[in-house]
Amino acid sequence: MADPSAPGDFCFVHAADLHLDTPFKGVSETAPRIGAALREASLDAFDQLVQLCLDRLAAFLLIAGDVYDGAERGLRAQLRFRDGLERLSAAGIYTFVVHGNHDPVDEGWSAVGVWPERVHFFGAGEVESVPVARDGALIATVQGISYGHREVTENLALRFTRPRSDGLQIGLLHCNVAGAPDGHASYSPCTLADLEDVGLDYWALGHIHSRTVMAGEPYGGKPFVVYPGNLQARSPKPSERGPKGATVVEVRGGRIAAVEAVACDVVRFSEIDLDLRGCDDLVEVRNALVDRASEEVKGSAGRSLIVRVRLTGRSAVHGELARDGVLSGLLAAVREDCDGTDPFVWWDRIEDATRALIDLDRAREAGDFVGDLLATAETLGGGTGSPALPLPASASLGEEILEELLGKMPTELRSRAIGLLGTELSVGELIETAAALALDHLEVAS
Repeated sequence: MADPSAPGDFCFVHAADLHLDTPFKGVSETAPRIGAALREASLDAFDQLVQLCLDRLAAFLLIAGDVYDGAERGLRAQLRFRDGLERLSAAGIYTFVVHGNHDPVDEGWSAVGVWPERVHFFGAGEVESVPVARDGALIATVQGISYGHREVTENLALRFTRPRSDGLQIGLLHCNVAGAPDGHASYSPCTLADLEDVGLDYWALGHIHSRTVMAGEPYGGKPFVVYPGNLQARSPKPSERGPKGATVVEVRGGRIAAVEAVACDVVRFSEIDLDLRGCDDLVEVRNALVDRASEEVKGSAGRSLIVRVRLTGRSAVHGELARDGVLSGLLAAVREDCDGTDPFVWWDRIEDATRALIDLDRAREAGDFVGDLLATAETLGGGTGSPALPLPASASLGEEILEELLGKMPTELRSRAIGLLGTELSVGELIETAAALALDHLEVAS
């Protein structure tokens, strides 16, 4: 940890995408208690962020956009935000804020007329530069610009310049850097080269919800380019899973020495695969789900969880899981098992991807149609040492061929095959999965 008493030694905290008071409409309608806890989670995570700044004796906090979830900016979110910044200001910690596409300056309303003295909001007109001093010495300069309206297509990074001043040079911006994880609208698009060419030491970015260090190394020659990710997950999407929080940046001798991800989240979203090999009945499946939930809670340091599970493996319960109403009944049962627990576990969805129990080695040696089917699939896919036949680069098929193939399939198999076509499987994976479906159907038919 940097020694705050040494010249040029300090730390700052970088956060983004707080989305305070996110409503979580889908879960709230299904389970009001869980929905209420989720809505509180974004505010509690912000409290954790404030405490992190206090615990680390941070010189300042950077917030790179989307403080609120929308233009409505609920009253309790604004008051909670103001109260947290008041705590930081009272401790001598500065806060610098830009607004992003969810909370642009010219939209929404503000219930707070006067903010604490050590809080600075960057406007949308032009890039501003604000010096940060400690004990009379300049330690950093923070530049930033907010969104005036939601859809900003200008490359705002091109407006930044390196000032002629001492101390660490920081850019605070809500933007989409080419090459960053996908899944977010391309607001204020720019490239890594655009950022590096400005000549700053650290780019504190927001908008991408997956924590990503796009460039930089301790004491290196290139600037750090960092997305801290969002403070609290908001949905089961891949970019929302896993730990969420802020980045603590250690500065020694005026140079960046380390960047550290620190979790601030209260509730986590998790998607797990549960192999049911060895499960002989649905009671064992139910017990396996509850046991796995307990393991997930321990792995999340006691945080509450929203869980989606995919049941996999060849199992004796495959046929039972395919019965009408079994999955929904299993979901209701494990929700009851976990009801009232603290931290809570909410089962969001259970999907069945199990297969029927088949002795593949025995089937290969049988010398019948099933053996021929396996041999053909493995040759096409290049499995079990067979050379793969030439296949198209894309798994898509012509409409006429596709309709013909689907038309020849039994109804149950056809619906499952159609489901596969909407996935992003490779050709080899499609062949393997299609063979498994065919084997399942043959097993049932026999």
